[in-house]
Amino acid sequence: MDDIVFVNKDIINDEIIGKIIGMNTYSGIVLIANSLVIGMAIYYAIRYVFSIYTNNQVERPYQFIFKLIVVTLFINSSKFICEQILDLNFYISGSIRSIGENILNTNISFEQLIIKINNIYYTGTTLNVFSFDGIIKSFTSFGLLNLLFSYALRYIILKVFILMTPLVLVTLLNSSTSWIFKSWIKSVISILIVQSIISLILLIIFSTNYIENNVFSKLIYVGSILALMKANVFTSQIFGGISTDVGANINSLKKLINK
Repeated sequence: MDDIVFVNKDIINDEIIGKIIGMNTYSGIVLIANSLVIGMAIYYAIRYVFSIYTNNQVERPYQFIFKLIVVTLFINSSKFICEQILDLNFYISGSIRSIGENILNTNISFEQLIIKINNIYYTGTTLNVFSFDGIIKSFTSFGLLNLLFSYALRYIILKVFILMTPLVLVTLLNSSTSWIFKSWIKSVISILIVQSIISLILLIIFSTNYIENNVFSKLIYVGSILALMKANVFTSQIFGGISTDVGANINSLKKLINK
């Protein structure tokens, strides 16, 4: 799960993804984006000529040309830019976990979290699923499974959004399509920043002192798992964008079908 949640540039740093995005200006999605840039330039030139006769206001030529140059540079460097952003985000979330590792002398990760939970609820005796501990353990197991599906979905969506980068940048050339870029960037920020939120939640979990056979301690762990499950939802509500929480998306789909 750690490899799915804490992503870096390796998510796109492979031969296949590189070929899809475009290894140069005349291949992959970058080629399509460059073609659209030419189309946008032609569209602007036609609009500008007609504006002379119709007195319609259009963007000034030097403004459009400047924007055209900047957007074209970003399109053809999109893979490199995405790699740097992914690495920066990974460094921030990794730094948060490193603080906890230096203070607590333990690895802050989902792997250690599962080991910690198993040590709490499995003490060498048979666990009754109908007991309080059994119910909490069942909820915890379900929560971890939900996390696995949610962050696997996040992993795929992030890849899709990265592949869209060259095409989305083209929309900045026209004021009527620039809203697409704004929606896209909000979604990407929301998907990336959840990585740091999860690191903070894990840091809190590992810094919590567990008292054996203490109900309050066990409930704290349940609340921590619930916080991890809802991290996507909270992040999307604060920063906008989309949520990759599987449970929330299923409920939304059910409501849509029932309508």
